[in-house]
Amino acid sequence: MSGSATVTTRPAPRTERPADAGGRRPRWTRGRIVLLVVALLLTAAWLLPLAWAVATSLKPEGDTTRTPLSWIGSRVTFDAYSKVWESGDLMIWLMNSAYISVMTTLLTVVTCAMAAYGFTRTDFRGRRLLYGLVLAGIMVPPQVLIAPLFREMVQLGLVDTYWGVILPQVAVPAMVFILVKFFEGVPRELEEAAFVDGAGRWRVFWTIVIPLSRPVLAAVAIFTFISTWNNFLWPFLVTTDPGGMTLPVGLVNVQSTFGVRYAQIMASLVIAGTPLLIVFAFFQRQIVQGIAHTGLAGQ
Repeated sequence: MSGSATVTTRPAPRTERPADAGGRRPRWTRGRIVLLVVALLLTAAWLLPLAWAVATSLKPEGDTTRTPLSWIGSRVTFDAYSKVWESGDLMIWLMNSAYISVMTTLLTVVTCAMAAYGFTRTDFRGRRLLYGLVLAGIMVPPQVLIAPLFREMVQLGLVDTYWGVILPQVAVPAMVFILVKFFEGVPRELEEAAFVDGAGRWRVFWTIVIPLSRPVLAAVAIFTFISTWNNFLWPFLVTTDPGGMTLPVGLVNVQSTFGVRYAQIMASLVIAGTPLLIVFAFFQRQIVQGIAHTGLAGQ
């Protein structure tokens, strides 16, 4: 129609986002490049021993002592893994380590969480003194307590049992300290509101405090699991039955029986460390969040 006007619309001009806005890559400043280089160097320094262990485990035994040393042997073989598997009860040791590590982790998380909550939320006579003794336990090397602990396990008849390995590893003063630092930051108003509604101390602890503490509890659980899995000295002292040994103890016994065989030693280390790498790969975010929530990241 002649009287109609044609209206044309133009797209609105695009506005440039600031350099640090979401959706855009940050600028590569000199500081970022330096941090990236340092991170890559640290990563290489951490991965180099692991790569050497894997490479050595895949060599024939005669190539492990050949000079000059080389990363790759004359051929790639899994003989070291098969010999380690055949020379001991590897599956039994794996199951023992898994059971002991899981039970120790569960008991440690529960007991340390209850102790930390008691120190931060209840007022009783001698609380400061008792908490000071717990903190003093951080400075005591575990090796100092081996003799009295072993004598106690003998008197209780727990030698060569799962509980003889688990119970002495449950009370960890460092984990109590970490949980105390976290519980001090939990708002008391949430608990007071629950008390007004008629909830008791136990119900508040299990339904309010524990759900709010999942990041730090996950970090404590992972740290405990890793330390328990790697623990060698105490399981070595308290277990003599091959059927009750953990993986580190059993692998050391195999190595001492057949002498120094570097390919088998490296294969044993790879087998023992693989579950920990899997745990860290799946739960590294919880580890970082737990450290951040405890307020210990800068210490």
